[in-house]
Amino acid sequence: MWISPEFKLLLIKEYQRLKLDENSRLSLNWNVNRELSKVNYKIHTDAIKDNLIAGNISKTHQGMTYASEADMLNVALFGKTAKEWRLENPELSGNIRDYATVTQLIIMTNLESLNAEFIKQGLPQKERLLKLNEIGIRQLKSLIGNPSLKRLEDMNEKNKLQ
Repeated sequence: MWISPEFKLLLIKEYQRLKLDENSRLSLNWNVNRELSKVNYKIHTDAIKDNLIAGNISKTHQGMTYASEADMLNVALFGKTAKEWRLENPELSGNIRDYATVTQLIIMTNLESLNAEFIKQGLPQKERLLKLNEIGIRQLKSLIGNPSLKRLEDMNEKNKLQ
């Protein structure tokens, strides 16, 4: 069957537009989850600022406190600090959370909120780490096989391949 060159060009352009639209929708799911975890991080940093950082501490020591708490959450969920992840993945840009699955980001968001509450309760970091690790494992077991998360994970994987 013969197709005019103008129609063929129009068909190709429309197909490309539809693929771009599909990719942007898939990428939106991932970006929304990543941004939600960033927004929730504010709750966590406020708890650190209000409960762990003394008023006269230097900016350097403040940064170390925030980094220590972020690393504690990374260890609780991923089993490694940000530095350990970077050493294992020198070819990747960004950080460990940029490469987390949707399920991991959901759990991280939950752990950040819980850690903020544990900080307010005055629990020591070591105790918080153990509790958060146990909770993270329980949540992961609970969420494995969840059809909604499976669809989000599949969309995310499909988006990465394109």
